[in-house]
Amino acid sequence: MVNDADVEFRGRSLANCRVLLIVTGGIAAVESVRLSRELRRHGAVLSILMTSEAEKIITPLALSWASGTSALTGWDHEMAQLDDYDAILVAPATRNTISKHIHGLMDSPATMALSAARGTDTPILFVPSMHSDLFDDPVTSEHITALRDEGSAVMFDELREGRRKQPDSVSIVAELCNLVNSELPDRKVVAITLGANRAPIDAVRAIQNASSGSTGWTIAQHLHRMGHRVICIAGKTSVAPEFQLPDVRRGGSPNEMLAVSLEVATSEPKPDAWIYSAAVLDYFAEPLSEKKPSGDKSWNISLIEGPKHISEIAPFVSGARRIGFKLETGVSVEVLIDRARQQIERYGVDAVVANLKEEVHDQESPRGRIVLPDGTVKVMSDDTELCEAVESLLHDS
Repeated sequence: MVNDADVEFRGRSLANCRVLLIVTGGIAAVESVRLSRELRRHGAVLSILMTSEAEKIITPLALSWASGTSALTGWDHEMAQLDDYDAILVAPATRNTISKHIHGLMDSPATMALSAARGTDTPILFVPSMHSDLFDDPVTSEHITALRDEGSAVMFDELREGRRKQPDSVSIVAELCNLVNSELPDRKVVAITLGANRAPIDAVRAIQNASSGSTGWTIAQHLHRMGHRVICIAGKTSVAPEFQLPDVRRGGSPNEMLAVSLEVATSEPKPDAWIYSAAVLDYFAEPLSEKKPSGDKSWNISLIEGPKHISEIAPFVSGARRIGFKLETGVSVEVLIDRARQQIERYGVDAVVANLKEEVHDQESPRGRIVLPDGTVKVMSDDTELCEAVESLLHDS
């Protein structure tokens, strides 16, 4: 039976992580219901602490419903604000609360919790939300610098409608996940190519293969949430990621994507792993310098084979884990797996994610198969299993 307050599970990036959400008296406190539920979707064990000013904007009942626990609203004998938390999220974070924290004032359970967390090096993420005049005050800049100098993280949105509004709940929780999990051992620098390639055939027309970029974004988002440093090398994409990833570099044509990949491969920090999920355009033509006239009855185009990105990049990524992708259509599963094994043999990659186009959008079919050099084939049923399986390959010896 589904309870009214239940949430849909979307990942384990905060599994069993004890998170204290401190809600202060900014108008963005109205977003705390969405934020609470998004934290729970990723496995957080959530506690809520509201300041007295926050109670003027949103009720404790609403946040108790959203969080699945009673919202703390004042002093009590149990002093729950001093419990052992894995992370503290302050959203919205008013300048008043930030100022008190910076100067060590403890006049509420919220400021006491923040002071205690600073003393134990507990990760803290502040999400300021205020009018642009207040945000642009040099004192606010000094406070934000002071927060970062003490080791706290600060996140805010672009200027909109004259205000620094609170970012959406998905983006905030993704940032908190990365902050918490970046402290885990064996975090990697991961480069992932994604999306489609497009190449011109004349001054206005182009050929392009079919790839939305969805799978690549999904994997990149999971790895970011799990604390890895992700470098996205994105081609043409028809879908956007759920949140803004911190390092996205664009290369739409085959040659542009290869150039960006080589730049990443030869720059610091060198990626510990490469995930080749992009649909690289294998064949393209020398484009006409002008537009082909529309009235012509036919147009014969001669396609030539382009460079294989995996092999071109290989000399520069020695020692890195490498995961290829293989998409086939109109063939059997046996043929798909055989061609994935051929890719392993040809390019020396450590694994291949193999997909049949006919199965990609069929919920009754596997989400994909991972083929390993020893012949092992692992079947994934959904995006969560796919992402976790790919991440596990980053740590294999």
